[in-house]
Amino acid sequence: MGGSGSGSSCLSIVSLAGAFLRRSVAAAGLSSHTVAIDDDTTIHFWGPAVSATSSNSNSKPNLVLIHGFGPESIWQWRHQMCFFAPFYNVYAPDLLFFGDSYTKSPERSELFQAACLVKLFDKLGLRRYWVVGTSYGGFVAYWMASMWSERVEKVVIASSAVNMVATDNADLLKKAQAEKIEDLLLPTTGRRLRTMLAFALYKRPPVYIPAFFLDDFIDKLYSENRAEKLQLLKGLSVGKSDHPLPLSPLSQQVLIVWGEHDRIFPLERARQLQKLLGESTQLEVMEKTSHVPQLEDPHKFNFILRSFFLQPQLQ
Repeated sequence: MGGSGSGSSCLSIVSLAGAFLRRSVAAAGLSSHTVAIDDDTTIHFWGPAVSATSSNSNSKPNLVLIHGFGPESIWQWRHQMCFFAPFYNVYAPDLLFFGDSYTKSPERSELFQAACLVKLFDKLGLRRYWVVGTSYGGFVAYWMASMWSERVEKVVIASSAVNMVATDNADLLKKAQAEKIEDLLLPTTGRRLRTMLAFALYKRPPVYIPAFFLDDFIDKLYSENRAEKLQLLKGLSVGKSDHPLPLSPLSQQVLIVWGEHDRIFPLERARQLQKLLGESTQLEVMEKTSHVPQLEDPHKFNFILRSFFLQPQLQ
């Protein structure tokens, strides 16, 4: 599948890890699917077997997991895919230009990503679903919930400052000692990858990580479709001015999950976002985690989501 990069190695730790991830989610009952949603766009996703891809196939709710910038969905959501698969029809799509998802369209905004996912699920016969988005995927989740409220029932926005402003990026670059945001989010050197990991994780990575491992990680997970991913960063609607986007409160039940020590999107942004998104918005702050709490403490993250999902639907 996609995300393999162009380099080769006699022993690729990242390739071995990818094989383990695929076996894990397959054992949980999920399969790899690729669907052309129109003449220009193809989306890859992990989801129920073909016989269960229709929302009419069973009574389980449909749960959509939207990844952030970085490796494709299976790397960011494996713990949640395996945990929730027995209780929900889990769908973990790869956003455009990640994994095997691609478009010939010149559109690069997060709203376009949202529209493509909605089109995918319409094609699969899903009429209602719950959406979870982390980081960049949280931007996509917000637009899905805002623009297609008749489709999206519950929303989880994790580590995603939809209300960010231009100075947030400037402050982040200063802390990371980087000139451009892609230096942090799309690292091309071992030093930059170390910096990215230090910002994304609460527990700092080991001081010494073998260079061949860092190179393998960059080659397999960050090199493919780099030009298009740069265009995605430039195409973002958030963080373009000194004022946040005029966000509409969401009509759905909303849960915000944030790492207490997030160094990419500070916790204060989560508290502000809670006020912006409406009275039905809840905020859960996870201690001893940073920007990827679903990876750093998956047990607690899953428990928080499960508790939220079990709450009665708003009438």
